[in-house]
Amino acid sequence: MTITYGPVGGIGSGAATTGTNQPATTGQDRIDQDTFLKLLVAQLKYQDPSSPTDPTQFLSQTAQFTMVEKLNQLADLNQKVYDASREQTASSMIGRTVTWTDVSGTRHTGTVSGVSVGAATPNLTVDGATVSLDAVSAVASATTPASATGSTPS
Repeated sequence: MTITYGPVGGIGSGAATTGTNQPATTGQDRIDQDTFLKLLVAQLKYQDPSSPTDPTQFLSQTAQFTMVEKLNQLADLNQKVYDASREQTASSMIGRTVTWTDVSGTRHTGTVSGVSVGAATPNLTVDGATVSLDAVSAVASATTPASATGSTPS
C-alpha cells in the first residue's frame, strides 16, 4: 500500500490516500491528535535540509486540525443536547393521551404511563405497549379533574 499526500499546502496537508484513491482511515475512521502529531514530526524529520518547509504551513495545518477537532466536539455536544431534549419531551408526555401509528399502519390512541430511554430514541409506555417517540403523531393536552386540583366549585 502506498501512502501519498495531496499537493495543496505542501507535504502532509492533503488527506492521506491509498493506492486506490480511497481515504486512509484509522480504527475509528478519523485521524486523532496523536496521529496528526506523529505525521507532523515525520514531516520535520524527513524534510529536505536544502529546501526546508515553510513554518507557516505547519501553523496552518495545526490550526486546521484544531478547528476540525473543535467542530467534532461541538457536534458531539449538539447531539447530547438533542438527545436530552427528546428525553425531556418524552417525559412531559406522561399522563397525556397520544395517537401513534404502528408498523402495520394502524392508528392507536392511549394514555402514556411511562418512559424508557432506548438506544436510538425514547420509548413511551402507552396502555402497556411500548411506542417509539418517533411513531407519535398527536398529543392531547392533559385533562385534570377539578377534584384532583384541590379546587371546589363555589
